[in-house]
Amino acid sequence: MVKPLTFKGDKPKKRKTRDRDTDPDSTTTAKTRKTAAPAPDADENPDDQSWVSADTPTDIAGPIVLVLPSDEPTCVASDANGTVFASVLENLVEGDPGTAEPHDVRQVWVATRVAGTEGFSFKGQHGKYLSCDSHGIFSATAAAVSHYESFLVIPSPDIPGTFALQTHGGDTETFLTVKESAKATGGVEIRGDASTISFDSTVRIRMQARFKPRLRATKESKAYEKISQKELEGIVGRSLAEDEVKRLRRARREGNFHEEVLIVRVKGKHDKFA
Repeated sequence: MVKPLTFKGDKPKKRKTRDRDTDPDSTTTAKTRKTAAPAPDADENPDDQSWVSADTPTDIAGPIVLVLPSDEPTCVASDANGTVFASVLENLVEGDPGTAEPHDVRQVWVATRVAGTEGFSFKGQHGKYLSCDSHGIFSATAAAVSHYESFLVIPSPDIPGTFALQTHGGDTETFLTVKESAKATGGVEIRGDASTISFDSTVRIRMQARFKPRLRATKESKAYEKISQKELEGIVGRSLAEDEVKRLRRARREGNFHEEVLIVRVKGKHDKFA
């Protein structure tokens, strides 16, 4: 289940609870229920809500921020009318755009691979897709995905960690670019008509860590490595000494778990008939 987005500085919302159950005969108070409630899952990873940079196009999935190469750190955003504009980023570490995190839902897009293609679609907060027309003008009013709402993500050959967004799913040789001008809103105009990949047509893609394949695989691996002594004793079929538990847990991490289980079982039989 996709968790709602949270931003730095947001205070956790408190849940309202009733003083007593709806049953008038019940004497269980909310305080008692709170005491009896199970503790939070120890495996819950607080880093799941953190933001990291996509390294390759295969990383891109889920909520993302498209960070622009403007002098003042900005990103692609859209309002309720579908107007696409450059929104100033506030959550940065020492002004580094490579550490950007959103502070406004208008800055967040949900990236999805377009079925049967190498392109991506980007859905905004109002359920409309980022689109670039044949004149290079961006909007976010499309309710469905066509080649105007499909973008090919190409790693930049000169700037590691950045990408070029080729418009129309790669059907044309045009790219997203920025033009800084005092006349443009906020001084930064977003266009889709660059004919070559340059610094002005490169973007950084920030995404939630829980959607990055490598980090997700690491978390799943750590979850697999965690196993209780009771579970191990159930697998082996007898009580285990502390050194045997450590041995089996280490084997689970190193990938030779089943072999070690057999060795521990044989050792247990020898000890029984010694």
